Amino acid sequence: MNKKTQGYRIVYVSGLLALIGMCGTSSTYAQDEYWHQRVSLFSKLPVDTCDIVFLGNSITDGGEFQELFGMENVLNRGIRSDRISGVLKRLDQVTDGHPKMIFLLIGINDVADSRNTAASIAGKYEELVKTIREKTPDTQLYVQSIMPINNDFKRYKSLIGRESIIPDLNSRLQNIAMEAGAVYIDLWPVLADPETGKMKKDFTSDGLHLTGAGYRAWTEAVRPFVEGLLPSPANDIPDETKASDSEESLPISIIKVMR
Repeated sequence: MNKKTQGYRIVYVSGLLALIGMCGTSSTYAQDEYWHQRVSLFSKLPVDTCDIVFLGNSITDGGEFQELFGMENVLNRGIRSDRISGVLKRLDQVTDGHPKMIFLLIGINDVADSRNTAASIAGKYEELVKTIREKTPDTQLYVQSIMPINNDFKRYKSLIGRESIIPDLNSRLQNIAMEAGAVYIDLWPVLADPETGKMKKDFTSDGLHLTGAGYRAWTEAVRPFVEGLLPSPANDIPDETKASDSEESLPISIIKVMR
């Protein structure tokens, strides 16, 4: 893909909270009974072209999106403890319906597996994004950064010492979004304490998952995207924000969404 024609936006969101999954401690990942139950349920709930799908792991799973947004066509397709590979396995349940939008947030459970590196996780993520684009090219894809964590809670031993790979991984996700013509949403400006870089304690009860205040902040911040109030990245970049013809430049538009 020609970089000059990539519809790409980096979105730095102030007031934005995201969805992160429940981390397990097992070194071997396998879908559990709950995963299969949710997949079975989703198979009876087909996605439509008018739908907006939130796709991810446990924090997506816990979000009451139809109520938070007041929109019946906002669907929850989160499954607790899921990883990138799990989302890829069940992806057809979403992409076969060619939804209007997909908000993707996945990867923290992959981070919790000590065998993984930022590079190896990004490789799996790139395959997922590529597959989404191939299966439903007209769907607007939003790639959300992995959230900061706060290990002061000492809740998830599998995440202790893993904080350092998240910024590197997010940088890679940004590049993946660019190559795919997706919208990259950086969640850190709102989630992270500016002094410590850890997730703000107001938004979590365990250092990982969201409180009600966290869900409210997140959904209100992404509401302009959900409601289509912000332009899509492909063709609507204002002239003053388009990159020059120089090889070093990329067509990047920075949108700041204030809380």
